Amino acid sequence: MMASGKWKRFLLPALIWAIFEGVAVTLWLTKENLFYLLNFSYIGTAVAFGLLLFQLRYKHARRVAQFLVGTYMLVYLGLICHENMQIEGFWYYLFTGVFEAATIHYAVAKIFGPLVFGRGWCGYACWTAMILDLLPYPVPQRPRRRWGWVRYIVFALSLLFVGALFLTHVGHMEQIMFWAFLIGNGLYYLVGVVLAFALKDNRAFCKYICPITVFLKPMSYFSLLRIKCDESKCVSCGKCKTVCPMDVDMTDPSRKRKNGTECILCFSCVKACPKNAL
Repeated sequence: MMASGKWKRFLLPALIWAIFEGVAVTLWLTKENLFYLLNFSYIGTAVAFGLLLFQLRYKHARRVAQFLVGTYMLVYLGLICHENMQIEGFWYYLFTGVFEAATIHYAVAKIFGPLVFGRGWCGYACWTAMILDLLPYPVPQRPRRRWGWVRYIVFALSLLFVGALFLTHVGHMEQIMFWAFLIGNGLYYLVGVVLAFALKDNRAFCKYICPITVFLKPMSYFSLLRIKCDESKCVSCGKCKTVCPMDVDMTDPSRKRKNGTECILCFSCVKACPKNAL
């Protein structure tokens, strides 16, 4: 029984790795492009490695995965390969009718993937959150604001921006998309840092501004991978609520729990629970 318990810690990392590897092989064979095999194999291995480190109780396990995936996508795919993985890049490829790069990335990580791993992208791969999580307010110091509507404005503006470029038949679209990637990232970091210090909340940008959550939130409601509360063990100490960066009520095991679609699977609540109820 003890040996069986020890092996259970490898189950989640192995499952995540297997899912990404399945996607990697499928895209490699269907698209006949080795890049997809290497790309998704790397991302899956990095995330699985971070989860394994968590199971081994390494303090910065999630941060390891964040930087392995985030820097790869920002530096290699974005700055070196000139692929716009921001939402503007998704609209660009969608309008051109090409199922490549950003459209595949969004389909796997942000549209259909959350049905399996929820907002895991936000916790383990986002290069914006990768930097914001280094700021001094990992736990919100002030009450949550009702500013979630802002994300829909940013979402609409990104769509209108790319749509206007296509309607006016602007040339050099790939160059424009690269500059949009650079400027967009710069603005995201700037706004994210300002909000974090103004609201004393590292994840304020994620809660109020990030347009990607328009895809992530509804899909993550149905996520198969969720942190649940064993109510028979819970003593209502409230520690899970005080450490959650996204203000999720983890004591409610239902899908309708407060801010339930905000969970980024950071496992801060799991580590804080004194009764192993999560």
